Formats: sequence, C-alpha cells, structure tokens
Amino acid sequence: MTQNARSRSILTLFTASDNVQCHRVRMVLAAKGVGYDRVDVPHGKPPEELLEFNPYGDVPTLLDRDLVLYQPALICEYLDERYPHPPLMPVDPLSRARLRLACVRIEREWLVQIDAINAGGRSAEPARKRLRDGLMSALPLFKASKFFLNPEMSLADCLVAPVIWRLPMLNVELPREGKPILDYGERIFRGQGFARSLTPDERGLHEASN
Repeated sequence: MTQNARSRSILTLFTASDNVQCHRVRMVLAAKGVGYDRVDVPHGKPPEELLEFNPYGDVPTLLDRDLVLYQPALICEYLDERYPHPPLMPVDPLSRARLRLACVRIEREWLVQIDAINAGGRSAEPARKRLRDGLMSALPLFKASKFFLNPEMSLADCLVAPVIWRLPMLNVELPREGKPILDYGERIFRGQGFARSLTPDERGLHEASN
C-alpha cells in the first residue's frame, strides 16, 4: 500500500494475519463497530510505511491521523476511550486495575507459551502443558461470570477469546473439567463481532482443526 500514513483519513491498523495481540485489537474495533483500513504485514517483513512511523516495525500498530500507537494494551485502551460505546472497561478504579493486571498476567503466562509452541522444537510440548495448566488455574474466573472477570464484555475478553480460539490449532486439549472454558469461548465465537475480527487465515486455521 503506497498511501502515506499522514494522509490517511480513516483509522488504519497494521496487523498480522494470525497473531493474538493483533486479533486482540481487531476484536476491540469489531466490538465498537469502528470501520478501519487493515494493512496485513507479513511476518518479519514490515513495509517501509510502517517503519516510518513505528521504529520497531512490529504489529499491531494503529494510525489515527497524526497519532501513532504501537503497544497492544495502549491501543486497546485508547480505542475504548476514543469510541466509548459500548464501554469495555469497568467504571471503578479497582475493577479497572484488576482487569489490567489480568491482561498483564495473560501476556506473561499464556502468550509466551503460545510463542514457544509456534516456535516448535523440544520446548513446544512443555509449553502446551504450561498453557493448559495456566488456563485450568483460571477456571474459577470462567465459571464466575458470563464474561471474563465481568458480567459484560470487556478488554479482557478481547485478549482471552483469541487464545481460546487458537487452542485446537495449538494442539492444546483441556481436560473434561475445562468445559466451562470452552463454553465461554463458544459464547464469544457466536457473536457477529468476533466473526468480523477474524482474518481469513485465522478462520481457516480453526476450521481446519475441526
């Protein structure tokens, strides 16, 4: 795509076709019903336009006219404030802090295991076990409410649901006791917003695993 980012009049997201953090941001955009220009970035090959505005060349990167954001949690919170309906963060400071902390833990404890699984090699199987154990340790949170940590959908769901979506592709099978986690996923997956958040690659990988 040759159009310079500074001349764009529409929200632009540089995104990978299969990446949890990118999917997370796309879920927020879908939940808000916000139209945007999606620029798919091949793994390890950031286009010059992206490098011009993000010195790290990583994704997701969001362009909103003169504003450039390139940290997933920051992008998600910006979008929630920029487009306040429906709200995806609790109102009170304590609940907001708990949600932020949960997302940090998911990034540090679950997403690193997904990276290890995708990398393959001898570290993949231990990473599958750690991811399965991490999900099972969070089972009470999946049982407590319709959504993760909240009675309504929040930014936490926009991170958790992409993880659950990828479990079949990652060959991570939960024990029978983990059914509430899978049930949670199915509730999210049936929503039109989730369908809009998927790239063709993400949709195809899940369908191929069934």
